Amino acid sequence: MNDNIHGYYLEAGQIAAKVRNDALPKIKEGISLLDIAQFVEGTIKDMGAEPAFPCNISINEIASHYTPQDHQACFRKGDVVKLDIGAHIEGYIADTAATIEVGTQNHNLLIHTCEDALEKAIRYTKDGVETNQIGKVIEDTIKERGFNPIKDLTGHNLEQYQLHAGITIPNYKSFFSHTIKKDMVFAIEPFATYGRGNIKTGKPFIFAIINRCKGIIADDLKGRFGSLPFAPRWAPGTDLDELKGAREYYELIEKDGEIVAQSEHTVIVNEEGCEVITRLGK
Repeated sequence: MNDNIHGYYLEAGQIAAKVRNDALPKIKEGISLLDIAQFVEGTIKDMGAEPAFPCNISINEIASHYTPQDHQACFRKGDVVKLDIGAHIEGYIADTAATIEVGTQNHNLLIHTCEDALEKAIRYTKDGVETNQIGKVIEDTIKERGFNPIKDLTGHNLEQYQLHAGITIPNYKSFFSHTIKKDMVFAIEPFATYGRGNIKTGKPFIFAIINRCKGIIADDLKGRFGSLPFAPRWAPGTDLDELKGAREYYELIEKDGEIVAQSEHTVIVNEEGCEVITRLGK
């Protein structure tokens, strides 16, 4: 990895980390979800980056892919909130997430277990390691505390303007595996739940323009967001009902209706281990 690209990743990572840390204390009972999303997305821009995807604010049994559309939804006491944000510099993406509980401490063990699984996975990650072995570390950590990983959701490698670049890091010891190599960039993201860890889909709130999308609306949106995900609220006045063939990111919901926690960092793999770019102070 050349110095310029490495610098872009580091800058994006530090911005994402700072915004994550600043946003989490703002999540309180009665606060609008949209206020938090707009704070995250606006601050990323103010700091010189661009959002890599709409701020995900997924609550309780919703594991991922929810972003607020208006000011009607507010945080409630007892909510377990996953804040998942991404920033990019010239298309080089940093992706990070944390879980917070609103006004109560009923799910500390679940949240801390997810954080521990992430830290252990990071310590295990280096050049030459198999992805399913990282998954085993995550699975063992979560299961030994009495919870289950969500097997349908994975970490993923990142490339320029590609949020999911093809190689995944499972949250369990999968039969399928890849050997990770020096200079690969990964978002490692354990999900833990009280339930069995299966996923069902809800509604789509996030979209992306892909190659099969044609027409004036698709061309306009592609010019604004490229291939990266966007929310309808980013394109006010656009009739998405006329947009055909876009990728839809459906809400991902724990099938048993049980609460989910998530932790995530972005790392750059090296021979000795990996560099965590979404931890402040790099």
